Amino acid sequence: MKLHGGRFADPAGVSPEREAEMRQVADRVTRWCANRSDVVGLLLVGSCARGAARPDSDVDLVLLSAAPDRYAADEAWGRELSLGEVIRVQEWGPVTEWRYATASGLEVEVGVGHPRWARTDPVDAGTRRVVTDGARPLYDPAGILGALIRACA
Repeated sequence: MKLHGGRFADPAGVSPEREAEMRQVADRVTRWCANRSDVVGLLLVGSCARGAARPDSDVDLVLLSAAPDRYAADEAWGRELSLGEVIRVQEWGPVTEWRYATASGLEVEVGVGHPRWARTDPVDAGTRRVVTDGARPLYDPAGILGALIRACA
């Protein structure tokens, strides 16, 4: 599954090579999610989703899983995705952030949470902040991320 819709970066700010790397990471994670029965959604958020990434921007992803605890129990998924070295793991309420650094220095943040994060009745204030700052569904087989984005509009 290819990433749809626009650029990742401000054309004046990010090299074509860096933008290509950002896109490749997102595409790789998207394909991986499509082959996992527990994953119900993958959302690109932040500056890349807005098409406004800068040279120091990271790739921010929210991965929704029916079994999010599985990711904390076994870090093999990060190695499968070849995201680089784990540089931080931090809890942000209902989402656990896994921050990686690739060999080139690109940082990739994968926030893993339960599908409840995307509930729309009501939308959580923190979720709304993330979505309204820029969000683009990458994998959304049931349409829950699309519904969330519409609810935040």
